[in-house]
Amino acid sequence: MASELPVRLLVSHVSVSMRVALRYEADDPYVVRAAFHPLGRGGTVEWFLSRDMLAQALRGHIGQADVRMWPTGGAGREALCIALRSPAGSALLELPARGEESFLHETRSVVPPGAESSRFDLDAGLAQLLAGS
Repeated sequence: MASELPVRLLVSHVSVSMRVALRYEADDPYVVRAAFHPLGRGGTVEWFLSRDMLAQALRGHIGQADVRMWPTGGAGREALCIALRSPAGSALLELPARGEESFLHETRSVVPPGAESSRFDLDAGLAQLLAGS
């Protein structure tokens, strides 16, 4: 399942409009793939985010180091801020909280929270890991 949301890249006192394509797949149930597309520019930057972390960020500050998230906008929780850091640089992004919440609700209908581990074939995953060593 996929969804596309508007996102603002916040740089100093300026914001740049972008789009983010969120993708969730039942065979990788802990992960939300976020592909950021700068408007009017080529290229995509993709991050792998924790579904559980995104859900928790709608209620309060979470994360450390390379990925941190928190709600903004007072009691209405109008936006979700995501701070990303890598060796290539850092970014502060702002997404609409309602759009993120709606996307997460849809993911729960695909794989309910707590049922993620039932989607893994642990033996096959371990065999694949060992074959690579």
